[in-house]
Amino acid sequence: MNRWVIGLGATLALVGFAGVISWAGSDGGVQLNGVALFVWCAVGIYGFQWLIFIHAWFSQTELFFDLIGGITFIGLMLVALLFSGTQDVRSLVIAVAIIAWALRLAPFLFFRTRNAGEDKRFRQIKTSFPTWLMVWTIQGSWVFVTASCALAAVTSSIHKPLGVFFYLGLSIWLVGFALEVIADRQKSLFRSQPGNEDRFINIGLWAWSRHPNYFGEIVLWMGVALMSFPVLQGWQVITLISPVYVIVLLTWISGARILEARADKKWGQDQEYQQYKVDTPLMILWPPKSS
Repeated sequence: MNRWVIGLGATLALVGFAGVISWAGSDGGVQLNGVALFVWCAVGIYGFQWLIFIHAWFSQTELFFDLIGGITFIGLMLVALLFSGTQDVRSLVIAVAIIAWALRLAPFLFFRTRNAGEDKRFRQIKTSFPTWLMVWTIQGSWVFVTASCALAAVTSSIHKPLGVFFYLGLSIWLVGFALEVIADRQKSLFRSQPGNEDRFINIGLWAWSRHPNYFGEIVLWMGVALMSFPVLQGWQVITLISPVYVIVLLTWISGARILEARADKKWGQDQEYQQYKVDTPLMILWPPKSS
């Protein structure tokens, strides 16, 4: 019973939060059949997650979880561009940036899970209907809230010339994207080398941050928010919660919190690992203390 209460309660809370973001993001946005396009996109995001959840529940698989998340980001941007009817350069660049990020990350995570045989995060979760539903709803919230400022910009009814915020944001996005790609590549190469399967990585960017890929993720969404900011109007500024949400999600809810607990369990008695934790920041890239 507790699982049902927690799972369904969290699901309803997430949908309620999405409703608030939908209301804010719709302010002054393009309308479609009398309803803000922003709202239609929100409905589509959650509806798609719940549709795939049905298959995931009956097949008891998490193999496509991350892939579906990436596909949702891509579909969201394409739908927003198509139905907003915009040919605005800002909107096109923002959409292309998010699509490029999703095209890189989603297959990477999918093949990593397939090669591993499972995603250990969901080993117990997927056996509980309300908890598994909650997880898919969380993924819908991840897509919707993370992309909210970009979605508000693409579906905005106003357009402005490109300026400092746009070019600064694009530069920051490029830096964040590069950091994420390089960090993931370094870890994949490290894991592929014989003898490294059960060792923690502390080379390359990983010598400067315990989670440089997550830091890159945070940075790139900050870039998206800066590119979006000039065309946000009224209550749409609330959608700038996007990068803050990414920070909270990757630092305290999932992401680093889960990986840190797993690493402590695996290497907690390893003095080299303990020193690595002391010397190396959790997220922000910074020279290690002992360097």
